[in-house]
Amino acid sequence: YGITMWYTASMTEILKEALEEVSMLPEKDQENIGRGLLSHIEKLQKLRIEIDTGLNSGEAKEFDIEAFIQKKAQHGGR
Repeated sequence: YGITMWYTASMTEILKEALEEVSMLPEKDQENIGRGLLSHIEKLQKLRIEIDTGLNSGEAKEFDIEAFIQKKAQHGGR
């Protein structure tokens, strides 16, 4: 119980609400949602590393957000 209190104390209210809703779903649905969430987190972590590496390299260059969005759209968001 102590671990659960620490775990939820560091979450935003919306994440707590979402996980509460997920906990009421069938186990198979929970597994699928959990896998999707972990995959999303992994992608965010990789992106953060790429951003930090780029910012710390001293070779920062102008970022064209429109080109980035177009490139991602062409590759299905990946």
